[in-house]
Amino acid sequence: MSESRLSVQLYTVRDAIAANLSDAVTRLSTIGFTQVEPYNFVERADEYRAAFDATGITAPSAHAKLVGQDLEPIFIAARKLGITTVIDPHVDEERWTSRELIAGVAADLNRFAKVAADHGLAVGYHNHAFELENVIDGVSGLEILAEHLDPAVRLEVDTYWAAVGGQDPAALLGRLGDRVGFLHVKDGPINKDNKAQVAVGAGTVPIADVIAAAPENALLVVELDDFDGDVFTAVASSYAWLTARGVK
Repeated sequence: MSESRLSVQLYTVRDAIAANLSDAVTRLSTIGFTQVEPYNFVERADEYRAAFDATGITAPSAHAKLVGQDLEPIFIAARKLGITTVIDPHVDEERWTSRELIAGVAADLNRFAKVAADHGLAVGYHNHAFELENVIDGVSGLEILAEHLDPAVRLEVDTYWAAVGGQDPAALLGRLGDRVGFLHVKDGPINKDNKAQVAVGAGTVPIADVIAAAPENALLVVELDDFDGDVFTAVASSYAWLTARGVK
């Protein structure tokens, strides 16, 4: 695996992926990325494999819905692509309204982790805002989840949505500690308008504090949920801002 701490979520460039997957991966490689985080990879596993082989790109993590799904095809495709951690990107908001329901989410993820381990894989969970907005007895839903997770399940903290959810992302990372294996690093005005997101370093998220608070071996995954402009320019600016500050 690459020694780089940087990756990029391919959902960021989804229109380019839809048009020409190989070209999109090549453009990211040209920017400097050596790692990517695929989504919907099961259906296009052969195309991804060819694009990775052509560029030297690797995919240590990827997003795939796990709850309610047949896990075998997902984990088989992940192994084919060299993915080591499959991250569920969303569990329905209504399951985050009580400690009991959140414990049920953790039980699902713990069960998936045992199946994944048989394939030599790990699983993780990626938050949005509502897991942080739902606070029970002074504790956010995401932190309650962490209390119930098997140590094998890793968290991918989307630091932007954590901030939108009312949490200080750096402080949250400090509380979660080594539970965190991955971060989504993104920037903007800290609101729910996806189009308002900007290149990393150009918004109001305290990115330097976030990176300083992250576990040393956590993978930093650049993402924009949407962008009102040329998204490859924003991705390139994000990469340049991060590498200029010593993140390699």
